[in-house]
Formats: sequence, C-alpha cells, structure tokens
Amino acid sequence: MATIDKEDLTEVVSRDRHCFGCSQQNPYGLQMRFFTDDTALYSWLDVPAHLCGWNGIVHGGVLSTILDEIMCWAGIHQMRKVLMTRNMKVEYLKPVYIGEKLRAEARIIEKVSAREAIVEGLLYREEDDALCSRSRGSFAIFSAAALERLQIVPPEALECFGEFLD
Repeated sequence: MATIDKEDLTEVVSRDRHCFGCSQQNPYGLQMRFFTDDTALYSWLDVPAHLCGWNGIVHGGVLSTILDEIMCWAGIHQMRKVLMTRNMKVEYLKPVYIGEKLRAEARIIEKVSAREAIVEGLLYREEDDALCSRSRGSFAIFSAAALERLQIVPPEALECFGEFLD
C-alpha cells in the first residue's frame, strides 16, 4: 500500500470535550484526531496502557471503539450529517499490542437510503502496514434538525460537529 502522508491531508476537528474516542480533552480516552483526502478518513494513534487487555494486547472492545469512531466521523465529514451505529461486525485479524503505532481508515461504501449508510473501517499496524482489524457497519443518518426534533441529542451537543452539519 502507498504511504499516506498526514501533511497531504486536511484535519477534521471534533469540538467535543467529553467523547472517549475523539475528545482531545478526555484524559482517559483515545484522543483520536482525524485527517481526510476527501475519499477516506484517517487517524494515527497508539492505545494508552490503561486500556490494556490480557498480556499487553489491546482489548478487543477498544479496537472496535476505534473502528466505530472513525467510521462515524467518515460519515459526518463526507455526508454532512450525524451518523449513529445501528450494527457493526468486527474481524480481529492480528493482535495489537499496547505501544504499537496504528492507523485507522474509514470510507463510506454505500448510501443505502436517505436514512442509512454502509461504512467500512480498517485498522493497520504502522510498522509493517499489517491489517489487524476490519469492520463494516450499518449507520443511521440524521440531520441536525432531526436530532433536535427526536430529542436524541441536546442542541448544545451539536456544537461539537461545528461546520460539518448542513
């Protein structure tokens, strides 16, 4: 695979102050940052030691969180709507160890309808570009107005998406 250089990408900034996945202010979270080339979303990270599973291996729930987070943000950025996970399937292909540098990627595979999209997520070990986990999920699509009308998200919470929503 061709090397992806962060310098050639545009950062997609989350303004959320609490999210376990994307908040830069949550000291217990993953503090994921996102970058795009407008075809996919990327994030480079290493998992902190306090999220260790058995014997130095990153817990599978943490890996699925990374994939879920990048897939949701791929939809938010590309569709200008909020996506929420309906379901997702994760395949764990290789173990990931605490301290390894990782690259997560996601892209929309298909917009099934105005209310649903299929998104793919991939998680690579940077050292050797090995695919460690992959996922595919069905995501519900919401406009900001629908979120407010359905009282799913309080209006002040929508501010974290900034310019990403139509």
